[in-house]
Amino acid sequence: MSAFVIQRPRVTPISLNIEAIALGTYLVRDAFGGVMRYYTSILHMDALWYVPDGIAMLCLVQFVVHCIVRNRSILALLVLVQVMLSLVLSYIMLGTGNAAISSFKMMLPIFVGFCFCDSSLGSYKKLLSVVAVTFYLSVIGVVLTKFFLMPWVGFKYESFGAVREAGRLWWAYGGDDQRLMGFAADNTMAAFFILASFAITSIRKSTTWCLVFGGVAIYAIRLTTSKTTMIVLVLYLLLLLFVRMLPEKSRFPAIRGIALWSFAAILLPFFMIVLASGTAAVPHSTMFSILDRINNSWQLPFVYMSQLMPIGLVTGCGAGCFNYPQKLFSPLAAYWVPVDNFYIGTYLMFGLPFVAFMVMVFRATFAATDVYKLTLIFVVNLFTITVLNYGPASGLLIIALSFSEVFSKRLLARDKTIDIVAASRPRPLHAVRVEGGLRNLSGDMPRPA
Repeated sequence: MSAFVIQRPRVTPISLNIEAIALGTYLVRDAFGGVMRYYTSILHMDALWYVPDGIAMLCLVQFVVHCIVRNRSILALLVLVQVMLSLVLSYIMLGTGNAAISSFKMMLPIFVGFCFCDSSLGSYKKLLSVVAVTFYLSVIGVVLTKFFLMPWVGFKYESFGAVREAGRLWWAYGGDDQRLMGFAADNTMAAFFILASFAITSIRKSTTWCLVFGGVAIYAIRLTTSKTTMIVLVLYLLLLLFVRMLPEKSRFPAIRGIALWSFAAILLPFFMIVLASGTAAVPHSTMFSILDRINNSWQLPFVYMSQLMPIGLVTGCGAGCFNYPQKLFSPLAAYWVPVDNFYIGTYLMFGLPFVAFMVMVFRATFAATDVYKLTLIFVVNLFTITVLNYGPASGLLIIALSFSEVFSKRLLARDKTIDIVAASRPRPLHAVRVEGGLRNLSGDMPRPA
């Protein structure tokens, strides 16, 4: 009888990594934001600009299904509830529907990044190719704008009823150097995409490639005049060389240690405020930018918060406050201050719950095994000292991706294992040994996406 059994064909499941598609589309849109805004507008195809946001909505659903339902992460549930409550608070604070919609759209990229919680970025081969191409084209774009005036420079467009500018050509204080934005919408983001895409691509490249293209990247960032980005890239290259000179078994612990120590950068603005607050910023001087941040950008929002919403110093004033939704769509635009620091800006929006979340992120970094996420933690912690990084969306997405390990199933399983062993044995014991290693500094072996 068995000879007559019909053999059914084996069905191969189709794997669709929606988070990779979302990250890829956000990256292409934002890294080439000047080009995209210009041509979608003149071709009357403005709706294409919002395609990544539509995909991000699917990632919000995936975050709920994967992190909350499957992984049973209480932290993921609390984060979702906190974001939703902050949107309600934002509507109350900012006072318009457009501001609330803009705030919701602003927060979508974090759910894309969080969806990478149980996978290594190195397992997304096609996505890494997109990142590498983004690096090469971003460098080329900045160099080209040094010699040619691009049509999207100074182009204005309308978004949710507000007029915005896709790109500006302007000059740095104290010199004749132009702040070039390449294919992006502004010079800071052009520099960031060069930095982030280089850091991701360099992980699996040879030391020679890193030195050659690292030098090219530094030159391109120099053209954008983004001093913070250039300093971070130089530090990254020096640490990369240091790590590669170590014995192979010591490389991964060194990378994790560097990522952990980078969290100390969160405290730098507070030390700067203590040391230099009140120091007059002389226009057109080298220190003007940082002194302006110390005296205004990092302190004035708290002064205005105490006037507008004193309880917000603890609870936050809602997503979008002291961010571009307030600047563009709120009657409180007069109180808007450019908050040039990610951690200060996020605390203003979410208050003490954000501090608790960052404690959990720091704790999760001790168990992280993805060299891509650890590398990005170092990059974003230093880069965001002087940059808010909520716009364009890819900046926030990359931060969320680097923090995503806090929701991983592996971390939850590790905690449960430690609890069981601790309960069964009276003396301290390392119950779980997290395997992490690098082969030629190429990262840990990719886990299935």
